[in-house]
Amino acid sequence: MNIEELRDYCLQKPGTTEGLPFGEDTLVFRVGDKIFLLIGITNANRFNVKCDPELAVELRERYSEVQPGYHMNKKLWNTVYMDGVLNKKQLHEMIDHSYRLVFESLPKKIQEQIITG
Repeated sequence: MNIEELRDYCLQKPGTTEGLPFGEDTLVFRVGDKIFLLIGITNANRFNVKCDPELAVELRERYSEVQPGYHMNKKLWNTVYMDGVLNKKQLHEMIDHSYRLVFESLPKKIQEQIITG
């Protein structure tokens, strides 16, 4: 998966917005104003996603391409390398999990607004 495919995949999720709040090199995807994915534009071979703490450890033990979140809370965030070892389905599952965690942490009113458009 390349950065354009990742961007297209993230933007198809309901309520997703993108921006550059940390400077021109870090593309950030949010749902309901909360971050669920970050990727460097010039170093686009890896991205950070939020993860359930137990699953985060399990994924790190299973795949060398999944590391504790770079510059993030290492308990809740993973850095995932897109070097071709993990397939697109696995990458999508990690993105979906992050989106779902963040979406479910939003107030019910905001969730409903996102769902109903």
